[in-house]
This record gives sequence, C-alpha cells and structure tokens, in this order.
Amino acid sequence: MTDDRIKVYGYRWVVLAVFFIINLLMQLHWITFAPITGDAAEYYGVTVLQIGMLSMIFMIVYLFMSIPASYIVDRFGIHIGVGIGAALTGIFGLFKGIYAESYTMILISQIGFSVAQPFILNSVTAVAAKWFPIQERATAAGIAILAQLLGITVAMALTPYLYLTYGMKGMLMIYGVVSVVGAAAFLIFVREKPPTSPDPEGTVERHTVFEGLKHIMTVKDMLILIVVFFVALGLFNAVTTWIEQILAPRGFSITQAGITGAVMLGGGILGAVSVPALSDKKRKRKPFILYTLILTIPGIVGLTFATSFWLLLVSSFAFGFFFLAAAPIGYQYGSEITFPAPEATSQGLLVLAGQISGIIFIFGMDKFRTEDGSMTPFMLIFIGLMLVNVALCFFLKESKMIEKQ
Repeated sequence: MTDDRIKVYGYRWVVLAVFFIINLLMQLHWITFAPITGDAAEYYGVTVLQIGMLSMIFMIVYLFMSIPASYIVDRFGIHIGVGIGAALTGIFGLFKGIYAESYTMILISQIGFSVAQPFILNSVTAVAAKWFPIQERATAAGIAILAQLLGITVAMALTPYLYLTYGMKGMLMIYGVVSVVGAAAFLIFVREKPPTSPDPEGTVERHTVFEGLKHIMTVKDMLILIVVFFVALGLFNAVTTWIEQILAPRGFSITQAGITGAVMLGGGILGAVSVPALSDKKRKRKPFILYTLILTIPGIVGLTFATSFWLLLVSSFAFGFFFLAAAPIGYQYGSEITFPAPEATSQGLLVLAGQISGIIFIFGMDKFRTEDGSMTPFMLIFIGLMLVNVALCFFLKESKMIEKQ
C-alpha cells in the first residue's frame, strides 16, 4: 500500500490464483494437438491442416466473440463474465474426453472452447484493475500471462508423453477431468471486487464499452500498439501452432518439437514473471516493451535456421523469455493510455489484432512451404515484420498513469 487513501486485500491473491488456473486450462486446450500434429492427423484420418484447424478455430471464433465477451465482462463483471468462460471450459473439457475418438466431436468441443476463450483472455487487465493497485498491475497481468504460458508448456511437454502412454482417449479424458475441477474452483472462490477500490481511480467514472471503443480509436499510441500486437501476437500464435512442422524438415522429432516448445514457454514463464515486476518497480512501460521486442529477434533467427538441438533450445528459450515478457506489459500499457476506457475492451482489441493476424499467418505458413515442407520463407517474413515492430515502438510515449505513481 503506497497511498493512505487506499487499501489492498490479501484475498486478491486467491482471486488471481483461480483466474490463473482457468487461464492455464484454456491455453492447454487451445494447443493440445500442436506437438502431435502428424500423429493426430493419422489417428483421425484427416489432413495436417485439419489438425491445425483445431487451434485455428480459436482465432476464427474470437473474431466474432471478442467484442461481445468484452461487453459482458465490462457490463456484468468478472464473476459473471469470466465465470461463463470457466463453465464452458469444464463442460467442453469433459465432452472432448468422452468423445475423443471422433474428429467431428473434437472440432465441436474446440468451438465450445473458442467461445469461452475471449471471456478469459480479455479479462487479464480487468481482474488486475479491480483487485490490484496500479504499482502491482503489470505484475498481476504477468502472472495471468504466466498461467497461459504454463498451459501451453504443459500441452507441449506432456501431450506427447500422455498420448504415447495412454492413447488419445486417455490423454483427453485426463485433461477433461482436470478442466472440470479447475472450472469448479474458479466458480466457488472468485469474488467480483474487494470492499474498497485498490486505488483512487476506482472512483472515476468509466466509459461504457462502445464509448471506450470510440475513445481508444483516438489514442495514437494505442493504434501503434495494436499494430505491434497484430504482428507479434500473430507470430506467436502461428509459431506455436506449427512448431512441429517448422522443425520437422530439419530432422527434429515430435518429442524434440515438444521439448523445444516447452523450453520456449519455460523462458516465457521466467520473462512474464520477472520483467513486468521490474516494469512496475521502475514505473516505466515503453523501454521494457521496446527492449524485449529487440531481443526476440535473435531467437526467431535461431528458430528459423538452427540445425543442432542445443542451439535450437537456446534460441527457443531466448525467444520465449523476451517475447512473452512483453505481452503483459503491453496489455497493461494499453489499459493505462486508454483510461477511462474499460480494461477488457482495450485488452480485447489487442488480442483481437493478434487473432486476426494469427489466422493469416497460419494459412500463409502452410501456403508458402517449400517443396520439402520447409516453412523458412515465412519465418524470414516474420523477422522483417519484427524489425518494423521495433521501429514503431520508438514512436510510443510513456504511460502518464504509471509515471505519476
């Protein structure tokens, strides 16, 4: 507590903990099939692209659900808004396990998760704003992003093992039961808000969702940030979706692809925890966004060209650490520079930009494969786009809200 006018409550960590769990589960279901793409295609008797569709459907549905989900979260609160996402996660997690042998039923389940996703993903800054003072919000957002990274890490590292040990049905049933437990924990323990606001801004009149959208479109720095997220988040979505296919032409196995993805996310976990906390401590956003994006570029180069496993792992770790450290700071920066627009609305637009580009990039990577299946040409495009991103970040101005604290 840094201001005598405000009070923070220990229960904020309970709320963050159950929000953490539901974020983890959502990302686990999103990327479940990525590290076993080839095996899953053979199991279901479908094409590799159809297995990729199980991840891409999240991005497609998000295009239609992002604004409605943000509206519900901002209008009715996190207990109802995120609660809808949690309930759907439990229901479709179990559904996917029960009907694990049917590709059609798996696709229906993934559509159900896709509807749930924006209720959860768009609420990171909303949860932070309701329960945490501003000097802890990037840290809280970083912990929520950490959950998403852990969900992807679990899928990357554990899915190949569970598939080889228990088969497709056994693996998906395990994930389904865990999803029911996690959803129940969220619905039981989450609270809408503390008895008093965590900072004086809690008493400021906020825009409605549509007023907020109008206001956001007038903020130059936010428009730049949306472009940055369009490139960066779309790149991340595409690379995690196609990780096995990116590496296979260079002779790496599905197990090595899974390990590579896990190391990438392991680096991201460390980055998401440490760098946002440092941003809070230093009361700065812009330099941390800029430097982390610059330092991701060598990692992308390594993922594109590395032929030795150790170099691939080093590149993957560096890419994950710096790239995924930038996301929570970017989300929080966006919510600060667009205040008093609702947090779920500003964050929802950033995620929406990344989902749109993710769809484009995923199809593009498949379309521009070389004859031997290599995705290197599109990875080179990513390197160029990230250089453009870095140039754009020089034009951002620092958040006044964090500077005055």
